Amino acid sequence: MVSAAWKEIRKNPEQPVYLLTGTELYLLQQTLAKIITEMPGIEHQDIMYFDMEETSVDRVIEEADTLPFLQERKVIVAKNASFLKAKERGKEKIEHPLDQLEAWLQNPSPTATVIFTAPYEKLDSRKKITKMMTSKAIVIEANKLSGTDLTVWVQQQGTAFGVVIDRDIADYLVETTGENMMQLSKELEKLASYLGEAGMVTREVIDNLVPRSPETEIFRLTDTYIAGNRAQTLAMYHDLLRSGEEPIAMTSLIAGQVRLMLHVGTLKRKGYHQQQIASALNVHPYRVKLVMNNRNSPSEQRLLRVLNELATIDLKLKSTSGSRERVLELFFMEKL
Repeated sequence: MVSAAWKEIRKNPEQPVYLLTGTELYLLQQTLAKIITEMPGIEHQDIMYFDMEETSVDRVIEEADTLPFLQERKVIVAKNASFLKAKERGKEKIEHPLDQLEAWLQNPSPTATVIFTAPYEKLDSRKKITKMMTSKAIVIEANKLSGTDLTVWVQQQGTAFGVVIDRDIADYLVETTGENMMQLSKELEKLASYLGEAGMVTREVIDNLVPRSPETEIFRLTDTYIAGNRAQTLAMYHDLLRSGEEPIAMTSLIAGQVRLMLHVGTLKRKGYHQQQIASALNVHPYRVKLVMNNRNSPSEQRLLRVLNELATIDLKLKSTSGSRERVLELFFMEKL
């Protein structure tokens, strides 16, 4: 987890070059903030920012090699280091002098810390500059957390905000809010403000203060439909429509939940336990737990039939010029 890298930053933040990569923007922002915060004598207003999609990297090198004024060290943030990923034809605005950067990485400035950010899913490891950067820089990967790692992070964030949150309750918060780390952090901060120092987060507090994410509501809608409660299903569906949810997006999420039920059932029959299933499917263990504990889950044949009907509905929704809301409503009215 990225928290191990944060400990190293606290010990020795004054590294010449950092590379922050990964798609979890919240962790990228937090890591960047921690490097700056731990840097002695550096204030946020002292940081110099460059966008590598708009500015040539030689400008960063030039600034790094210029001695700091009235400070022992300067900090430079070079955002969007797109030259580290595969080229996208027609989208490259700047031709970077990468040979200069490669030479500079061999002997970076002793009076500057340069932080390159590459918020991409994958870097091009075949490129010489990527190999050089990853070998010379302190590389911190800020990838999306899931499963047990996300639960542990929620508990750590709760501790940082001054509240106690047990593992099961942390799972419940993730199930309620979704896996967006920025949103989870905001909700934990709100819960801490409500409970006060050393407060205990409970299900009741979460139900009273934390709004359910649209995805969570649609998972509940799917379970209600699968259980055969048409009246409640329609009521939940209309609530989602009033909150601005689109039938096409809802159909996709419902189909995803049905596929999850099928996969969980298959792996369970093969002898997999909850954590193994969650790892194999790359979903949070709490979602797997809910599916496994659902006594109203229909047979595999019925789930496959529902999935086939949802595919037909998806086609209708994408090709109809009439009321899309009515198409999905008729599906919910049919007997499972």
